[in-house]
Amino acid sequence: MKGEDITIHQTRIGGGFGRRLINDYMVMVAQVAKALPGKPVKILFDRTDDLRHDYYRPAGWHRFTAGLDAKGDLIAFRDHFVSFGKDGKPIRAAEMSPFEFPVNVLADSEIGITYLPTNLATGWLRAPTSNAVSFVYQSFMDEIAQAAGIDLPELMRRTLGAPRDLAVVPGRPVLNSGRARAVIDGVCKMAGWQGGKLAPGPKGEKRGRGFGFYFSHRGYFAEVVDVTITDGANVRVDKVWACGDIGSQIINPINARHQVQGAVNEGLGQGMVEQKIEQVKGVVQAESFGDFPLIRIEQVPREIAVQFLKTDYPPTGLGEPSLPPVIPALANAIFAATGQRLRQLPLKPA
Repeated sequence: MKGEDITIHQTRIGGGFGRRLINDYMVMVAQVAKALPGKPVKILFDRTDDLRHDYYRPAGWHRFTAGLDAKGDLIAFRDHFVSFGKDGKPIRAAEMSPFEFPVNVLADSEIGITYLPTNLATGWLRAPTSNAVSFVYQSFMDEIAQAAGIDLPELMRRTLGAPRDLAVVPGRPVLNSGRARAVIDGVCKMAGWQGGKLAPGPKGEKRGRGFGFYFSHRGYFAEVVDVTITDGANVRVDKVWACGDIGSQIINPINARHQVQGAVNEGLGQGMVEQKIEQVKGVVQAESFGDFPLIRIEQVPREIAVQFLKTDYPPTGLGEPSLPPVIPALANAIFAATGQRLRQLPLKPA
């Protein structure tokens, strides 16, 4: 068929996000339309179709090592990342930046990558790549801070150094250390940060506070999470603070705040609720949200405090960057409360 003989009516409402960038459903509806000439065709996926024929965020595994000098400053860093790919190239959504912080500020640093084959279709989960990479990098940075005898915000300040652009690479967003430090200081002030230790709850429950920072999708966000551990292993998120820099102008302040609050809740769901997708003999096993639960209203914090720092930089987007830091902040808060370092998602204290 000629292109001019085809009409596509694409709705521009609702969700879907990155899933819309993959056109399998358009091929399917075209096949049906070809079999029914002259008739309008609409195709719908039910929930089981949606879960079993999706494009899944690829699994990843990291092995970290780091070196500190006598003053407790970070001077060496290694990461070996294992995910999925073919012929030395990552499949969709399995990419890994060679300029991840702190690699981009240390002379002695290295990122290695191994790709394994897979037959599973892969795609994006909100804040793609950043959601997983933020968890592993900021969790390990918290371990480094513990070894150095300082807290993570202080380690970040020392490692970021003076305000400047880092890792200037053509075509890649530039991390400015001054903007990063500003949101780190901002969220610490908002939350009254004095480290991760919190007094026990009224019934003697363990409580902890965690910090996370991440630069992604041209936005800078630092976040603090307070948690209470109930019944020995259940995590209750009490409050989240988020401080962000997305440039010189917040165009719609109310919706911007809601965007951050929604991203924080979704990040908490990725961090402690959403399960792995299992494939048995080529068939995805999940049928509905009983097999792949999403975060529920009783699991979200009662308050998510949001602050924006307006800076002399062009405004950028807000759909992604406020999600990644909450996952390591949650993991670091659980460590502060329990002494358990959880290194796998979802976060499940023993």
